[in-house]
This record gives sequence, C-alpha cells and structure tokens, in this order.
Amino acid sequence: MTAGWRLLVVPSRTRELAVALGSSIMVPSAIAAPLLLVALVVAVISGSAFMWGAFWVLLVLTVVTVVLLAAAMVFVTLSTRVRWVELQPLGTPAQVVIARFLRSSPLAMADLRRVVVIERLSLGQRQSIKVVLHTRGETVECEPGMSAPLSRVDAQTLTDWLTEQLGPVQVVVERRTEVRRDFVRPDEWWTPSRTAELWQVPVDKVAGIAAQHGVEAYGYTPRAQALYSPGTSAIVYDPGRAYEVAEELRAARARAANRRAAAPGRAENDAPDPH
Repeated sequence: MTAGWRLLVVPSRTRELAVALGSSIMVPSAIAAPLLLVALVVAVISGSAFMWGAFWVLLVLTVVTVVLLAAAMVFVTLSTRVRWVELQPLGTPAQVVIARFLRSSPLAMADLRRVVVIERLSLGQRQSIKVVLHTRGETVECEPGMSAPLSRVDAQTLTDWLTEQLGPVQVVVERRTEVRRDFVRPDEWWTPSRTAELWQVPVDKVAGIAAQHGVEAYGYTPRAQALYSPGTSAIVYDPGRAYEVAEELRAARARAANRRAAAPGRAENDAPDPH
C-alpha cells in the first residue's frame, strides 16, 4: 500500500461472513435433524396430538437456536475479527492500524510490545498459523481463514519479514510452534504396520525401536474381537512421538549416507577383473 505495509488477514468480508453464517446454521441443524426426524416419524405413526405438539416444540426450538447462533456468530465476526494490519508509514513505521470489519483503530508503535507468529502443527503438517500482537492494553489475534494467502505463507519467512519491518522500532518478533499431542487413544494412535511404514523398517522391528526411543505403546482388545476372542489384543503407538522418531531416523540415515559418500572408495585399478 502507498501508506505502508499491509498484512492481509481476511481477503473477502463477504466470504468470511458466509462461512460464519453457514457454520452457525449447519452445525445445530445437523445435531437436531435426527431428533426431529424421530419425533416426526413417531408423531405420524401414533397420530397423537401430544407427539405432534412435541415435534412442533422441537422444531421451533431448533429454529430459534439457529437464529440466535447465527446472530451471535455475525456479531462476533463483525466486532472482533481482524481484516488486516497495516504498518505506517513505509520504511520506519510509526503506528499500527488494526482494521476490523466495522472499524479501524490506530495504535502508536510505542504501545506495541511484542509480535508472536504461532504455527500449529500435527505430525509435521501445518494446521493453522496466526499473528498475535501484544499491545499495552490488549492482545490482538490475527488468524487468517483457510482461503487467505497468509495461511500459506512460511512461518519463518513471515517472522523474518516482520522482524525486518519492526526491528528498527525496537519491537520484538518471536516465532512459536505448537505441536498437537492430544491424539485420541486408541482411535487415532498408529498400528505397528503404519508405524513401520513411517519409519521405513520391517514390522517386527517396530517394538524394539519404540522401546529404544521412548514411544508410548497401548495394548487393548478391539471391539470387534472382544466378544469372540477376548484374549486377542492389539498394540498401537503414540503418533506424536512416532513422527518425531521418524524424523530422527531420517536424519540418522542421511548422516550415514553422507559418511559413506565421504569415505574413500576403491580405486578403479583395484577393482576385480569381471572376466
């Protein structure tokens, strides 16, 4: 921008409002639909005035809930969602302008204490990224939507750029990584075969590697076998630590390959005669 650098968080207000409205309508409707369907079937079969009354009460409650939730989501989006942050002017910024959907508020650079770039990861894959502005009086979270270009920017590149812009005015910029570790056990934990595929080792080596590297294992009886084979158990492994071990094994293999490549090879004249 001619006035300064702009960090665009929400490219389209219409799209963001549509997402807020869609989620506020679809979620309660999906929850209430099975109950409404059951109540309707019972009312039609029984022909009871009481059941028809109960059905209409449930329907009215669902509609009211959807309307209230939609209004609340729109209000929260309009009042708190950050659209963009602008550093003004170019070169050495003297103020930060925080624009929300309905208003913009300038902030003196002296009131900006710290900026943190937070990247959330799950098994090495980014789940989300956001920029948090810590000011003298509040904390402003700028989290882009899934379609925003900012959501695809490399976290380190963004941190370096913010450091370059804010360094001259003595604002500290930090990068923080939050790794998901709360995988549901055993549903989201990994089987030995999947763990072996990730580690690129035979399945019979998984238990030993897991014990050596401190990967938590969990033994349980699958529901499908609990009735007919109660003694049958399955072992699954913690995905978070398993992924870290995969990175460690990959790095160890790379180091070993580099050592082999650096070692002196057999001279050509020392090679055995194929004939």
